[in-house]
Amino acid sequence: MKLSQLLAGVNLLHTPQNDIDISNVAYDSRRVTPGSLFVCIKGYATDGHLYIDSAIKNGAVAIITQDTVENTGVLTLQAKDTRKALAQIGANFYNHPEKEMKIIGVTGTNGKTTVTTLIKSVLEFTGKNVGLIGTNENMIGSRVLPTERTTPESLELFALFREMADKGMEYVIMEVSSHSLVLHRVFGIPYSVGVFTNLTQDHLDFHETMENYYQAKRLLFNQCSIGVINADDPAGLRILEDASCPILSYSVDAESDFQATNLKISPRGVIFDLLTEGKSLPARLGIPGKFSAYNALAALTACAALDMPPEKVIEALLVAKGVKGRAETVYTRTDYTILIDYAHTPDGLENIIKTVKEFCQGRVVTLFGCGGDRDPVKRPIMGEIAGQLSDYCIITSDNPRTEEPMAIIRQIEEGMKRTNCAYTVIENRRDAIRYAIETAQPKDCIILAGKGHETYQIIGTEKRHFDEREVIRDILAESKNQ
Repeated sequence: MKLSQLLAGVNLLHTPQNDIDISNVAYDSRRVTPGSLFVCIKGYATDGHLYIDSAIKNGAVAIITQDTVENTGVLTLQAKDTRKALAQIGANFYNHPEKEMKIIGVTGTNGKTTVTTLIKSVLEFTGKNVGLIGTNENMIGSRVLPTERTTPESLELFALFREMADKGMEYVIMEVSSHSLVLHRVFGIPYSVGVFTNLTQDHLDFHETMENYYQAKRLLFNQCSIGVINADDPAGLRILEDASCPILSYSVDAESDFQATNLKISPRGVIFDLLTEGKSLPARLGIPGKFSAYNALAALTACAALDMPPEKVIEALLVAKGVKGRAETVYTRTDYTILIDYAHTPDGLENIIKTVKEFCQGRVVTLFGCGGDRDPVKRPIMGEIAGQLSDYCIITSDNPRTEEPMAIIRQIEEGMKRTNCAYTVIENRRDAIRYAIETAQPKDCIILAGKGHETYQIIGTEKRHFDEREVIRDILAESKNQ
């Protein structure tokens, strides 16, 4: 591809004089091949400008920088923002696959994975070919692809779009993280629908303030044709005022375009009447908890924004399945219940405990920790929430990463001690799960919070295999053989 084609729409500080051939685009010097264009990106831990020599050694014939750089020996161009430049170049390099499909973006602190999965299920129920990009996995139809982050870097994202378009996908449903919005990973994507679920405390290690966090989420609604917001969330109401696109709203409590009334919650799911355009339609989703009603409403409203009749969406939701690691019941053939949930924020933890309390006939036992190298402010908050709502707590490790596990636990304890809840501390998560199982009483509900779909634990810089479903199975098998 000619350099001029790659650079169409890119905001450069000066125009290149030579229109050379480019065979590849890379922002990691290790992925540079002969004939590549290398884009210098400033990241968390390092700066692509430091690897210009390495990129040239590997065969880069052109460089795009953000900083002023002299005498590289190859064609060097300067962009105002190389992250935006990378996104535009990615779209050009892969011949704009984003224009060949309808793309639905879902943002918010909690619920993104479930909402994207529900929308995918509904569209597939109606015979559409659908791609999915998210925290748990990426999917092209039914084919599962690995994923490393909620929203890929822009170059990989457009490569994935191209693969999806070439495989005949008509829709792409994707989680849109606040990081990806601020760091321009989704720059230039024309979303047909943007969905906002909620805003609660998370990622303040990156955003620093809740206002910054909100402003990051709001960016999605500057690049979508129709917005969908949760009218029961104050941040959703702010987006209603701030968005530059038409907005549809959903709610349980407030009046909205799509409101759930007569909500009933059981261990088998939620039942409600959908009130929209003066009609009342019975709806059901087989996932327990009030938050499941919100997730169903978000999917319903997003599909309505795609001109799908609510009656058809409700029919599809009847057969929709839950998401791994979200209020997931582990069948143990015991007289107590174990649930795995990804809750790793104050709001997420509160939601899952309240959900379980709605149907638990015994004690609610909450086992949880907090991730290391992440927002420390939420740790005592989560400790207090767990202590206030649970009958018993077990504080343990999540992904401690490079932090000292017991230092994280002590911060959680600060909040726990403000409650009257009995608790124990067991640093090793496997041992903590063993303790929860060995001390379980009939009709108890044990919540393993924080890991959810994850099948690993990060200790130091090492990523170790750790699947809570396997851990539970092994512990039960050991106790049976004793």
